[in-house]
Amino acid sequence: MENILNFTRNDLAGWLDSKGIRPFRAGQIFKWLYIRQADTFEQMTDLSKELRKNLEDNFYIQRLILDEKLVSVDKTEKFLIRLSDGQHIESVLIPEKDHFTLCVSSQVGCVQNCRFCLTAKGGFIRNLNISEIIAQIRDARYYLIQKDLDPKKLSNIVFMGMGEPLANYKNLVKSLEIITDSDYGLKFSSRRVTVSTCGLVPKITQLGLDTDVNLAVSLNATTDEMRSRLMPINKKYPLNQLLEACRTFTMKPRKKITFEYILMKGVNDTKEDALKLAKLLAPIKAKVNLIPFNEYDNSDFKRPSKNQISEFLQVLLDRDFTAITRKSKGDDILAACGQLKAKLY
Repeated sequence: MENILNFTRNDLAGWLDSKGIRPFRAGQIFKWLYIRQADTFEQMTDLSKELRKNLEDNFYIQRLILDEKLVSVDKTEKFLIRLSDGQHIESVLIPEKDHFTLCVSSQVGCVQNCRFCLTAKGGFIRNLNISEIIAQIRDARYYLIQKDLDPKKLSNIVFMGMGEPLANYKNLVKSLEIITDSDYGLKFSSRRVTVSTCGLVPKITQLGLDTDVNLAVSLNATTDEMRSRLMPINKKYPLNQLLEACRTFTMKPRKKITFEYILMKGVNDTKEDALKLAKLLAPIKAKVNLIPFNEYDNSDFKRPSKNQISEFLQVLLDRDFTAITRKSKGDDILAACGQLKAKLY
């Protein structure tokens, strides 16, 4: 038997058709799974008893196991999730002014080994399957229902949790198909879904062809020497290749690529760095999120001063970039950017 959350609507329609069942039933099943949050096939009362029995004989519906929930002083909530094989991941529910954003994991651990990232210190275990990615979102909406909140308030998804999304490309794209299924799936607008990458160049190009979601690139340095020190992926795909892939990335005319730049004291936070960054990104439809380093125990890096951060930002603003300093949420519970590790508390 297989978890039905591993199936896109088209995949499920194909399976139904192979069993002599009219494929349009896939839409009805999806509506029960993702809109009505059904936990059993017996709840799907507009399906025949025969079809429900057929589904029960071949599939199961499973929620993730919540081992721990931590709540930040800023109301950010971090979920420590146990998978069926006993491995753990984390996802983060971030309250915004009038909605929620969910930060989703795509792998157990991460193999990219970025020096500043706490997730990397736990090593890489495996990719998440489609159902494990999708269930993070489905279960988060169910969690809001249990709190008597409108599940539609969860309107933004960012693949910025544990792992490198583009290294789990097949499952990522299938998951995005369910996430952005506007008829019967999770019904997220592609404008509100962002995939972040450390720079897997061939997959960046492919993502633009296969989907219409937003791209965010973790850049963090303005020279190959420094970026290779911070992010080993740069040795395989150096800056010129990465930036060319971004320049030619397929997207709608008004969209821009978000470049995430983690500011680390004495590493990449000078005015000269800011000027180099502006020059690098000038040919690209870019916006910049500056992220002051989120410190954790035994880290090799520190957060720059507020003045240093402001001066760096001003260089970009003076050159007409769309740029902000991103306020990290949940850093007191290790839920901020680069702090996820999925350990038991």
